[in-house]
Amino acid sequence: MTQRTILHMDLDSFFVSVERLKNPALIGKPLIIGGTSGRGVVASCSYETRKFGVHSAMPSRLAKRLCPEAIFISGDMESYSKYSNKVTEIINDQSPTYEKASVDEFYVDLTGMDRFFGCYKWATELRQKITKETGLPISMAVAVNKLVSKMGTSEAKPNGQREIPAGEEKPFIAPLSVKKIPMVGEKTSSQLFSMGVKTIRTLREIPPKYLEAEFGKNGLVLWNKANAIDNSPVEPYHEQKSLSTERTFHEDTTDIVFLKSKLVSLTEALAFELRELQKLTACVTVKIRYSDFNTLTMQKHLPYTASDPLLIQTVKDLFNKLYDKRMLIRMIGVRFSHLVNGSPQINLFEDTQEMVSLCQAMDWIKNRHGTELIQRAIGAKDILTPKLSLINYGLKRTIKSTY
Repeated sequence: MTQRTILHMDLDSFFVSVERLKNPALIGKPLIIGGTSGRGVVASCSYETRKFGVHSAMPSRLAKRLCPEAIFISGDMESYSKYSNKVTEIINDQSPTYEKASVDEFYVDLTGMDRFFGCYKWATELRQKITKETGLPISMAVAVNKLVSKMGTSEAKPNGQREIPAGEEKPFIAPLSVKKIPMVGEKTSSQLFSMGVKTIRTLREIPPKYLEAEFGKNGLVLWNKANAIDNSPVEPYHEQKSLSTERTFHEDTTDIVFLKSKLVSLTEALAFELRELQKLTACVTVKIRYSDFNTLTMQKHLPYTASDPLLIQTVKDLFNKLYDKRMLIRMIGVRFSHLVNGSPQINLFEDTQEMVSLCQAMDWIKNRHGTELIQRAIGAKDILTPKLSLINYGLKRTIKSTY
């Protein structure tokens, strides 16, 4: 069996690096990208602020207390997308198979290339090319799988690189904290710490059946990761251009309340799908088909987002401009286009912590119980009041217990 070779690359403090390219006076200064209001959220921060305990997803007011000297910038997703696309184009031109895991993170499958090049040497030259052509710092690591290469990149940061030769992956990750395992969050790491498990070496020594008893099926996932086992493939990158949804009515209508409730429902469902795909949109289109089959569309460009409130308001505004009140409507539709990869969290530069928590709680309920269980009131006109009250009660409990 051919030995796999996987390269992982991650742009260092990507948003911060882009802002410093735009304004070199910010180099070396503590910088926070995110909500500038007192109730905003940190989207990204420089290494100068991290030594004070600042991290992404932290409330801006807390970040300000921890690092009073920090410079706050609201964020510019258009610029971040432009630079992300530049890096993607370079990797696309040079690489055999690559995966764009997010707006600032990439995997490249170099398996078999050792017959023609030294994989680590090739990866080094690619990293140098990216930095030279974009001015962005980027860290990387080469290993036998995606898991170890990602962990290697984390250890190489900032702006560094390393190689973990085949056979050395288990000794490499053994002394690291269990917090360094990808996808191990605060809750899982705290649970492991309470069990006396602080390093990956200790985690590896626990029999899988005990981990399964403690963590369910995720216990086996933890054990595999502690043993550097990861067979997940590098998924070839294909940029999805748009998401759309339509609703054709049984009877043509001019009922504005009904039409707007359906638009909200369609927009919510599409925004949820957008976040599930880890994408952001920069263009919203509304489509109306009248009873005479005449079809009209109108679109609006906006900052990259996956936020329900902004998308719903944009759809409403477009509908108000597009709708001719003298005509019956047969069908309505919503489309999100100009999509880019990115965590839904990064577009919430001006959202409050409460709005972020509300959005996350609603998504959690939809993932667990289905997308139809919870909707905004205007988009759920046909839901019975007792059921809606139960949903509201459950949402409040979820927010309190989860966030």
